[in-house]
Amino acid sequence: MTADPRLEKITPANVDAACGLRLRPGQERFVASVSFSLAEAYAYGETAWPRVVADGDEVVGFVMAGFDPAHVVPQYRTYLWRLAIAADHQGRGYGTFAVAAVVDEARRRGERELWTSWVEGEGCPKPFYTRLGFRATGEVVEGEPVAVLAL
Repeated sequence: MTADPRLEKITPANVDAACGLRLRPGQERFVASVSFSLAEAYAYGETAWPRVVADGDEVVGFVMAGFDPAHVVPQYRTYLWRLAIAADHQGRGYGTFAVAAVVDEARRRGERELWTSWVEGEGCPKPFYTRLGFRATGEVVEGEPVAVLAL
């Protein structure tokens, strides 16, 4: 990772690279594709906050958060919805950077918690999220354990 990774809005200039991100074999069962995520972002409108993780001229990942402060379910008010880092860029700090950027955006919006969930299984992202400070709530939604990070 360079000293200056950044998040960028999805644009005509980067959408192909975003949709072309490839994970390590077997990781596809843990996160929806960028294409599907962008379709959801379109459907959810202003609630969705999709971004590419860029380093130099290269798209190295994708992150999408949801911000819906009026939602009746607390975990959907500020939610880390998707995170995908390209296979050849994993383990270099891009995921941590992307989550920190979502945390910064949530704080900027005045939020006090960031929620997420994951698909369980060998190689799932639970250890990554717990290292970042997310704590499991014991709740399971749509088959996924829910975790929260106090901001």
